[in-house]
Amino acid sequence: MSTVNSFGAKSTLTVGSTDYEIFRIDTVPGFEKLPFSLKVLLENLLRTEDGANVTKAQIEALGSWDAAAEPNTEIQFTPARVVMQDFTGVPCIVDLATMREAVTALGGDANKINPLSPAEMVIDHSVIADLFGSENALERNVEIEYERNGERYQFLRWGQTAFSDFKVVPPGTGIVHQVNIEHLAKVIYDRDVDGVLRAYPDTCVGTDSHTTMVNGLGVLGWGVGGIEAEAAMLGQPVSMLIPRVVGFKLSGEIPAGVTATDVVLTITDLLRKHGVVGKFVEFYGEGVASVPLANRATIGNMSPEFGSTAAIFPIDDVTLDYLRLTGRSDEAVALVEAYAKTQKLWHDASQEPVFSEYLELDLGTVVPSIAGPKRPQDRILLSEAKSQFEQDILSYASASTSDDVVDLESKHSFPASDPGAVPGEEEPRTTRPVHINSGAPANASTPVPVTTPSGEQYILDNGAVTLAAITSCTNTSNPSVMIAAGLVARKALQKGLKQKPWVKTTLGPGSKVVTDYYEKSGLDKDLEGLGFYTVGYGCTICIGNSGPLIEEVSEAINSHDLAVTAVLSGNRNFEGRISPDVKMNYLASPPLVIAYALAGSMHFDFENDALGTGTDGNDVFLKDIWPTPDEVQEIVDSSISREQFIKQYATVFDGDERWRSLPTPEDAIFQWDEDSTYVRKAPYFDGMTMELTPVADISGARVMATLGDSVTTDHISPAGNIKPGTPAAQYLTEHGVDRKDFNSFGSRRGNHEVMIRGTFANIRLKNAMVAAVNDGQVVEGGYTRDFTQPGGPQSYIYDASMNYQEQGTPLVIFGGKEYGSGSSRDWAAKGTSLLGVKAVITESFERIHRSNLIGMGVVPLQFPAGESWESLGLDGTEIVSITGLEELNEGVTPKTVKVTATPSEQSPEGKQVVEFDAVVRIDTPGEADYYRNGGILQYVLRSLV
Repeated sequence: MSTVNSFGAKSTLTVGSTDYEIFRIDTVPGFEKLPFSLKVLLENLLRTEDGANVTKAQIEALGSWDAAAEPNTEIQFTPARVVMQDFTGVPCIVDLATMREAVTALGGDANKINPLSPAEMVIDHSVIADLFGSENALERNVEIEYERNGERYQFLRWGQTAFSDFKVVPPGTGIVHQVNIEHLAKVIYDRDVDGVLRAYPDTCVGTDSHTTMVNGLGVLGWGVGGIEAEAAMLGQPVSMLIPRVVGFKLSGEIPAGVTATDVVLTITDLLRKHGVVGKFVEFYGEGVASVPLANRATIGNMSPEFGSTAAIFPIDDVTLDYLRLTGRSDEAVALVEAYAKTQKLWHDASQEPVFSEYLELDLGTVVPSIAGPKRPQDRILLSEAKSQFEQDILSYASASTSDDVVDLESKHSFPASDPGAVPGEEEPRTTRPVHINSGAPANASTPVPVTTPSGEQYILDNGAVTLAAITSCTNTSNPSVMIAAGLVARKALQKGLKQKPWVKTTLGPGSKVVTDYYEKSGLDKDLEGLGFYTVGYGCTICIGNSGPLIEEVSEAINSHDLAVTAVLSGNRNFEGRISPDVKMNYLASPPLVIAYALAGSMHFDFENDALGTGTDGNDVFLKDIWPTPDEVQEIVDSSISREQFIKQYATVFDGDERWRSLPTPEDAIFQWDEDSTYVRKAPYFDGMTMELTPVADISGARVMATLGDSVTTDHISPAGNIKPGTPAAQYLTEHGVDRKDFNSFGSRRGNHEVMIRGTFANIRLKNAMVAAVNDGQVVEGGYTRDFTQPGGPQSYIYDASMNYQEQGTPLVIFGGKEYGSGSSRDWAAKGTSLLGVKAVITESFERIHRSNLIGMGVVPLQFPAGESWESLGLDGTEIVSITGLEELNEGVTPKTVKVTATPSEQSPEGKQVVEFDAVVRIDTPGEADYYRNGGILQYVLRSLV
């Protein structure tokens, strides 16, 4: 559709000898006071104004933005491109393939189902660190990856050829967000539109919440569910409210000994406390120029951890330098500079934009930190890590006691693995008694003696670091912290130190450029000297693809129920995410990951405890092996070059021989294999007609779960290993899959039968409903009460759901605050919908999951302010009805609906009817359209036909 151009914004920009059509934002009154991020949105609206989806009124509203007002104006944002990783991308391509069939069935043209916006997928989530600590670990892990995922990869190869404007970066190349900033992102996009070369800001949405890493490059983008991403690929704009923008002023410089990771954890802590959910965060001020691009990307990457939609840096000389370093052409860099300066998108520290809210950080005040044991915003000063661990361990140790005071010395709760000790030679306990509440858990077990296959013996106890991983684009994209890690390893080896024998050590670079500069500097050999061999170019540990721990360590943990730890340089450390054997997970910078591998325990004070004895007989402390900023910079300068990026990305889409030799079907419509346990035709369009089914109120619903605060999409969405005996495992066994070939949930995201069986099946999920049938104890895992059975016994959530669906009984979920925080997992919403859930009622939602629920036809509702399911006296035994939703059929979105919870046969005696008005969290007219259609995919399909 042609642009209306109400403001006469269309103009020409000449760069060198090339003319570009641009849409000038200075034609809109009020543009000059807008923050950088809103200027990008303003250009987007000017360029896509069609008088229907994007109107003159929307553009005027953005130009006259009231920074202090609460968001109330809907706009339609059209991203330049869509970025996907394979776990979330495979379902997108499955759905597109299914839509081709559905379009044909409805009388349309299958070839209409093509990405209308460029789409790029990086296969980075499938490699698992099965092998580690050896030279052949990388090669064998990739071989195993292909063995496990051949069906999926063949399907993606088909997609690469069947769909236009869809590119795939094959396995073994890098992590999506690092590949995005190092190669895919243009900052300023140029594209032929109706025969005219047009330039405009590069913007994107991605099927991973850490898409925001590209914000560090001045590219506005954020994570959406796969559901929204598919719609964007098919030309649907992203419906959003003009957001509040938080200005975050940076001043000062990072002190010596402090890493970019420390800065990020500090910013995460500050912004979580301030409250930025649903807002943009924008960095400005004199200090911006001193923040290297890699550090900006690290900060942008963590936007989901502090809850903002985006966390963006403006364009400046630092941006241009990075583009040159990473091999972008001179012409591309010239376009970025000329366009940014013409459109007033260039950072000018002397000009302070207007923001909705203000925060400030003096970078000189940042100190070394870690975060854990279960949330990225739970920052701990490194100097206090040992004492904080002593408090946190009490929540995780398993045996119970009735003492008001637990004497940790006599109970042997500490230390966790005496570094270097052998049975009978443990260091004396020096921990003071810790006061805890009566009945609180504490582990009174004796430390466990372990013998390695080589005959070495050591003590394993609570808090042992059993996994140390340099992983995740958050930090592997940042040369300063990666080289610092290599230097810590080098100095440790020179002193004669080694990693502890119970620590699994892994290195997962985000791109092959990292390997290039490690090899050039010789740091690869130093890292390997401490067991940090490359295990794969992918997300690995950060997403739970950790593989098994050391066998005898795993056996000791499980036989004695030890609360052991993992330390990783990632961005996520939610419970149950990293490894099923590990209860406590800590985020740390890459050099600290090395340090913890040497220490072997969280019960360790780096200021006062020695890492070991050097070859000279003297104690070695962390300060003795920590590199100076000059040492790091010297290797950065001598080992990293533009040529490395040009070489590694020249063939980025080609893949290795394994990829190129995959058999690739050529049909426009995919031929589904009925026996496949990886890729199956999606059920979302079964029985669909062109006519809308009217929205109906919900009656006779049962409660599937009563959940607490901070239930993440990790708790909801299937992730990690498939545990034997669970519904998903039973399905695979019935279909002839051996246990050794179960693979992970992520790898089977293209099979809805596996995925719905794993929804709400996280080993750490706490559904309070089951306490009533377990002597008041909440059994962790994917369990509920099945009220289709006499007495409502405990059951797997999937099994109960199938019984309810047979009876035609709808389901609802009660949740707490921050429901759905975490990654943009589309299966958290898809699985919820396919389990028969019609409404989710919580105290508050995180943005992406709320939107995804609507996209799958599930209505998100909130309890009245200040109320919760507990305060209202609900317990999950009620029969629930929701009235007022039918107003949506009249084109009106009700502000509230009436919820009535009536006691059932299984309710306690004397229980009363509870009524309340729930707030309807369908926030925009676009979302209302999706809900009326039964979901976003059905809406798109009807609009295309």
